[in-house]
Amino acid sequence: MQIHPSGLIQEGARLSADCIIHAYAVVGGHCELAESVVVHPFAVLGGDPQDLGFDTRTASGVRIGARTIIREHVTISRATKADSFTEIGADCFLMAGCHVAHDCRIGSRVIIANAVLLAGHVQIGDRAFLGGGAVIHQFCRIGEGVMIGGGARISRDVAPFTLTTERNALIGLNVVGLRRRGLERSVLEEIKRAFHALDAPVGNLRELAAAALRTGAFTSTEARSFLEFFQSGRRGFVRTRRGAGADDAGDSD
Repeated sequence: MQIHPSGLIQEGARLSADCIIHAYAVVGGHCELAESVVVHPFAVLGGDPQDLGFDTRTASGVRIGARTIIREHVTISRATKADSFTEIGADCFLMAGCHVAHDCRIGSRVIIANAVLLAGHVQIGDRAFLGGGAVIHQFCRIGEGVMIGGGARISRDVAPFTLTTERNALIGLNVVGLRRRGLERSVLEEIKRAFHALDAPVGNLRELAAAALRTGAFTSTEARSFLEFFQSGRRGFVRTRRGAGADDAGDSD
């Protein structure tokens, strides 16, 4: 383990083997860092939530997965409830100046580029990529393998394996990302069919996804997880432009 003399590790923090804490980084009490986490200068882990109703005596923290890299000036707020954690998975890369608010849940192998802002209770699936300056509204879910364009403003849920940019603008499937995962061609084709089953100009996406699942035509784990994503959440869903005027139960900008 390497801790620079000016790094601040508050009482109660737990650091595993081979962590590196650079100059002027702060690791708050109740933070838990798995092995080989790297925290760069001026990052602050476990600061109080930016919530006017928060009781600073609450014993909450932050959990960081193994081998995650946290660059300069990143801020990760601790959770709002006692004995709960804001969570970052393993092998993530959080670039300079991004903010992860209280109670967020970030999966593994996620890349969050410079100056991305995540509001409270946001969920990010494994292998997602968030482009620089993207802003994500509270309680939004970003699915597995999603790519969010730089400067995007997201206030609805983004289904797995898709590409979204601008203001809730769904572009299509993240085909490049899917190919890089080495999935079998049959699985890729099934994901495409699942996507097109929901890419309708009218209709409720929750109902369309449920109907597609009932057909039994989708058997791969990936295609089913895409469709099952629409069975939960509270923010509504991004849609392609031609479907933007359709009824979308649960949407709440």
